[in-house]
This record gives sequence, structure tokens and C-alpha cells, in this order.
Amino acid sequence: MDRHILSNGRMRAGILTLGAIVQSVELADGTDVVLGLPTVADYLTRSRYFGAVVGRYGNRIAGGRFTLDGTPYRLPLNDNGSANSLHGGTTGFDKRVWRAEPDGERAVRLTHVSEDGEEGYPGTLTASVTYTLTDRDELRIDYHAVTDAPTVLNLTNHSYFNLAGSGDVLGHVVTIEADEYLPVGDDKIPLPGAPAPVAGTPYDFTRPAAVGARLSGCYDHCYVLRPGGVMRVEEPVSGRSMEVTTTEPGVQFYTGHMLDGVATPYGRYAGLCLETQHFPDSPNRPDFPSTVLRPGEEHVSSTTYRFVG
Repeated sequence: MDRHILSNGRMRAGILTLGAIVQSVELADGTDVVLGLPTVADYLTRSRYFGAVVGRYGNRIAGGRFTLDGTPYRLPLNDNGSANSLHGGTTGFDKRVWRAEPDGERAVRLTHVSEDGEEGYPGTLTASVTYTLTDRDELRIDYHAVTDAPTVLNLTNHSYFNLAGSGDVLGHVVTIEADEYLPVGDDKIPLPGAPAPVAGTPYDFTRPAAVGARLSGCYDHCYVLRPGGVMRVEEPVSGRSMEVTTTEPGVQFYTGHMLDGVATPYGRYAGLCLETQHFPDSPNRPDFPSTVLRPGEEHVSSTTYRFVG
């Protein structure tokens, strides 16, 4: 396993070949705003996907089952008491060692070849993720994938951000330009029916609101982004902020309330995630944007995190 250090002269980012993990993002004042772990053993035994690229399918697939072109597929059950498949299964992309190709001091491209049948998914998939630090103090993530047989794909990065560098994120102020979200049942699977409006609910972040102002900060929901929708996070004490843009149709907003300080070294609400992605359980929901990738097609998406302060 290797670590690659990216730098634009002000910011530094540490990228691991294990899981294509973002281990650290240090701003110009030296503050690390990403939750990271110090050893490989920690990432393999104590991680809640800290900084990793998750796949082949990020988020949840109900019952670990889906049917594609008339063929049923079974996936490992590793979520909610073995009710669902989560983040690609037991040995997903977060636990694979990716091949790295550095591009100067500012960028690195990581590639993983996921063989046909890996974690139950069909087709040999070649996925790559390129991390770039830009002149605008952005961490840009570009995803690319091709397959030799029809499959389903939903790639995202699972970094936990804390713009204060320590403590909890309950005081972080969040804006998400999304008028709808996906209500979920106790199993965290989206309920049948259309997305629900956020207006008049605790899930409304169309105007800035503190993480801990409602629901005690317990968010783990997918938002349907407006076209070109932007997400912003502000930390009032330090004045630091982060702006997130993406080509993906949704974002999973998760506030780290399942971190416990025991199984992981971080306690509840130590960081928040903005996992840009397609919707959970899309392979079983024809009403959702498709996550099917076929031979001859290319999966291409991009997400940018811009830091100020």
C-alpha cells in the first residue's frame, strides 16, 4: 500500500492506494478537515469507510438482491442486521488496493479492476478515480468506469469532513440546494412512491441551518439535487467553508451519528459526509435514474470540494 501526497502550494491531500482513500486534507493553516486513520490495520478493522471510494454500488440495495436483464443476482448482506447490501458488500472497493499513476504533484489516478462475480456483481468492471488539487483550492474527484457485461454501478467518496479540525459538527451550518429527499423506512431503504418535498420538514436545507438544530443532527438521507445544485458547509467559529458541486443527481447527507468512539476512534457527530451519487436501491427502482452500465458505455462523473479559509 502506498500514500501519495498532493500539493498545490497551499493545500495538501494524502491519498492511499488502499480503498482510494482520502486520508487527509490539510488547508493552508495546517488544519486537517478530513477524518483519517493512522494505520492500515485501523482502516481494515476500525473504519466506517473513512475517506474511501465505495463500490461497486455505494449506499444500500434492499435484501442484497436485484434483477438485470432477467437474471437475478445475490449480494453479501452486511447492513442493518443482514437485511441489505451496503457499499459494495463485505469486501468492497474500500478494502481493495488500487493501482496508482501519479500526475505531477497535484494529481493521482487510481484504478481497480473488479472481476466478474466480485461480491456478486456481474461483469468485469474497470474503474478509475482521479484526485486533483486545483489552483482554486479544490479537491476534484473524477470517476470513470467501463464494463465487459451489463452491471450496476454507483461510485462515491465517503470522506467525513470537520471544518473545525476537531470536536463535533453539530454547529456546522449546511445548505443543500435540493427541494426533495427520499424518505426511508427503518431499514434505510427508500419508501415506495415519489420523492418527498423538504419544505416544512427538518430535512429542509434550502436555507442555511445548523446540523444540530433539528433531529439532534441525525441525518442519513439522500437528497434529490436541483440541476446544478450546490452544497455548502460553514464552520462559524473558524470561518472556514466548503462548497460542493457535482454531476450526480443526488447526495447522501450523513452526520456521523453512528460513530461510537469505540469501534472507531471518533465519537458521534465527529464529521459529516456529502456523498454525491445516484439513489440508493436504484437497481430495484425503475422510477429512479438508472445505474445500469453496459458494454460500450462509459461511466463518467465528477465532484469538486472547494475550501475557503
